Amino acid sequence: MNVPEELKYTKDHEWVRAEGDTLTIGITDFAQGELGDIVYVEVDTLDETLEAEEVFGTVEAVKTVSDLFLPLAGEIIEFNEALEDEPEKVNEDPYGAGWMIKLKCTNTSDIDKLLSAEDYKTLIGA
Repeated sequence: MNVPEELKYTKDHEWVRAEGDTLTIGITDFAQGELGDIVYVEVDTLDETLEAEEVFGTVEAVKTVSDLFLPLAGEIIEFNEALEDEPEKVNEDPYGAGWMIKLKCTNTSDIDKLLSAEDYKTLIGA
């Protein structure tokens, strides 16, 4: 199970990479493994400002459709458009080419409230 130490995580199985007040967000290796083959990623909240825990999109796998929850409040400033044609990138490289959105974070101190890699490993039993 791949859980990079430098990232932060949520109980909803999303990862967060912070670069100043810009956050890159995707789903974890564990989540993509549980979902199976991902066939579609939809994010229709681009340029919207949302609160933490609000749904920012959905990911559709062969077996199921799952909501994507925003880890922190802010404005969604970018969607990984490569996923429109190649949603399988989420399965192949969840922490790299499979990233989903970039968020302009409202309150960067909230990043510290997210799970560490160690805490996330405990959550998933790894």
